[in-house]
Amino acid sequence: MSARNETPHKIIQSMGKQKCNGSWEEASENLTMDQVKKLAEDQSDRLTGANLYAKCREIMGTCVSMRVNVEGMPPKEALAAMSKGDFAEHFA
Repeated sequence: MSARNETPHKIIQSMGKQKCNGSWEEASENLTMDQVKKLAEDQSDRLTGANLYAKCREIMGTCVSMRVNVEGMPPKEALAAMSKGDFAEHFA
């Protein structure tokens, strides 16, 4: 198994960066929900979620540890917003 196929590497690739800065105070990395959805589809065989919604939540969970924002907000806030249905249009 190559590290280049792992989710964190794919997140960095989708942002067009070499690495993340690792600081919440200076976090400038951002993924759109469309990028999260594409990553979930690409990594589908590696993720454990039952459906696309659950797999996107897994990707967003990885963003927490990588300090990458989702839709301009910290990933924990984006996950809470997702639970409230804010991104429902992406999964209809």
